[in-house]
Amino acid sequence: MPHKILFVCTGNICRSPTAEGVARGLAQRFGMAQQFEFDSAGTHGYHIGEAPDPRSVAAAKRRGFELAALRARRVTEFDFVRFDHVLAMDREHLELLQQACPREHRAKLRLFLEYGEGLAEDQVPDPYYGGPQGFEHVLDLVEAAATHLIRSLAAK
Repeated sequence: MPHKILFVCTGNICRSPTAEGVARGLAQRFGMAQQFEFDSAGTHGYHIGEAPDPRSVAAAKRRGFELAALRARRVTEFDFVRFDHVLAMDREHLELLQQACPREHRAKLRLFLEYGEGLAEDQVPDPYYGGPQGFEHVLDLVEAAATHLIRSLAAK
């Protein structure tokens, strides 16, 4: 059975699709793609059906990760059942997930950057209203955390 991981941010157009695409790409590079199933969603339905932010797509592509085919969706109640790990990009997302999640599945909820060993930050900042450097910073954090996530879960 593959490890099923859902990444969650607000609108599912910047941070969580970046995490999904990077994690999928890293799992492939590490020869572990068959051990994982990745998806992403938003706490809000602002952008349902939309592609990721073009700045996220471009930044990820420069590092060899593909996001263009992803489409935004909102977290559903079934996600708490289906996924083994539901990883929030920041504390606000985690709080919203905790409120929506049935009690028996709450142990699946965590901040994504809890997997980022040695990182000075524990939340992935929202790059939406900033410049290109914000998208690069998100990629730095996501690559570090996704690498450790994949390696630690594959070892189990």
